[in-house]
Amino acid sequence: MASKASSGKAGKPAPKQAQKKPARKSDSGPEPLSKDEELQAYRDMLLIRRFEEKAGQMYGMGLIGGFCHLYIGQEAVVVGMQGAIKEGDQVITGYRDHGHMLATGMDPKGVMAELTGRSGGYSKGKGGSMHMFSIEKAFYGGHGIVGAQVPLGTGLAFANKYRENGQVCLTYFGDGAANQGQVYESFNMAELWQLPVVYVIENNQYAMGTSVARASAQTNLAKRGVSFNIPGEQVDGMDVRAVREAGKRAVEWCRAGKGPYILEMMTYRYRGHSMSDPAKYRAKEEVNKMRAEHDPIEQVRLRLMEAKSLSEDDLKQIDKEIKAIVNEAAEFAQSSEEPDASELWTDVLAEVEA
Repeated sequence: MASKASSGKAGKPAPKQAQKKPARKSDSGPEPLSKDEELQAYRDMLLIRRFEEKAGQMYGMGLIGGFCHLYIGQEAVVVGMQGAIKEGDQVITGYRDHGHMLATGMDPKGVMAELTGRSGGYSKGKGGSMHMFSIEKAFYGGHGIVGAQVPLGTGLAFANKYRENGQVCLTYFGDGAANQGQVYESFNMAELWQLPVVYVIENNQYAMGTSVARASAQTNLAKRGVSFNIPGEQVDGMDVRAVREAGKRAVEWCRAGKGPYILEMMTYRYRGHSMSDPAKYRAKEEVNKMRAEHDPIEQVRLRLMEAKSLSEDDLKQIDKEIKAIVNEAAEFAQSSEEPDASELWTDVLAEVEA
């Protein structure tokens, strides 16, 4: 009997012509958020910002070991994309992953405890910054190998198609990973089998310490799927409204069975590539200009105040509440016990019945 994978559902399809991109809105700007949506986006992005600032402090104090890549400046990308998906849709990303964890609803205490290598962490203290998972929140990692999450995310999308569950996988990677060969193997498979995967390229302008202009022959990364007939578009990744709007288009495209979609999020990281990176390869003026003119959280804060949805005191109170959540997470992380040595032998193999 032929399996589903070879019957055309997730196997070799009939020849097809290049597909057209979905219709986009006019250039009047992104669709506005409601008051409640704007406020929730502000809270979610502020939680990521304050959490990452605290993680940076704890790393400097020696409480976090190994690598630590902060998401400060890129908060609008993951918060906007989360607003475009539904429960059950999956998220997978690289090693700059704390923001993705928090945006999917993972507990800040468990995330921070994992950063400090404690048993209360999501991977019982064995994964650290780059290797956390939550099946409950449909978050499939945190992956330390550059670009390795792309074929894995494509595999998750294959499973969705095979099971006919209507779910979509958001697969995040950076501008540096966009040059990896396994990315293009994934593109080919995803389009060939019409898999429901949105490839979200977080182009923060610098792959480690190298400008994208110096590392990529084609700097418009949204075009990387052209030879595979995968539609793509560049998005203002510093505006949560633009991200959510583009995300909804892409997710709808995938959920309708039209195959993969590429979104290049034009974003920016304020800190170095990792905590050990002094980021001397770019001018302070460049970073300050981005903070002053394009900060994703400040944009939402100003809109809330201009609409008189919230006062300055209201916003200060929200910041106070968020800081309390982050401080509680930091205290939990430091008070949680270190994993027992016996944990070295757990979660290595999964025993299943035939």
